[in-house]
Amino acid sequence: MSSSNIIMFEDIFVVDKLDPDGKKFDKVTRIEAHSQNCDMFMHLDVNTDVYPMFVNDKFTMALAHTLNLDGTPDTGYYTQGGRKTLADKYEYVMHGKLYQIQEEGSRRATRTEMVITFGGLLMLLKGDPSYVSQFELDQRLFCLIRKL
Repeated sequence: MSSSNIIMFEDIFVVDKLDPDGKKFDKVTRIEAHSQNCDMFMHLDVNTDVYPMFVNDKFTMALAHTLNLDGTPDTGYYTQGGRKTLADKYEYVMHGKLYQIQEEGSRRATRTEMVITFGGLLMLLKGDPSYVSQFELDQRLFCLIRKL
């Protein structure tokens, strides 16, 4: 199975702002970013103690349902078996759960908003419903990031 069948969403983002609502935690920064291809808006909490991010950083962000390259579901346990995974292609990986999906706007200008929690670090992803229609409430997801 190719990684295109594993990755449910991927785009290139540019960081517009850091901590738009003020700094809340020492080691976590909330980035505000927009995507270049799908016109998506994102807030993402990043542990900048281990993965620093700055305004104007350009990065690719992917959401995947598993890290297994053959597409088999994730077991929920990390095993350091030396096998290749999707994570090998990225620099920063988080595992979480999609806990809110809602649509807003009028019929012609509808936007879908998804909120995913990664152990308390949050992601808000907002944009055209056609890019996120395959996601389901309570779905387990991996967020994978690599700077460009």
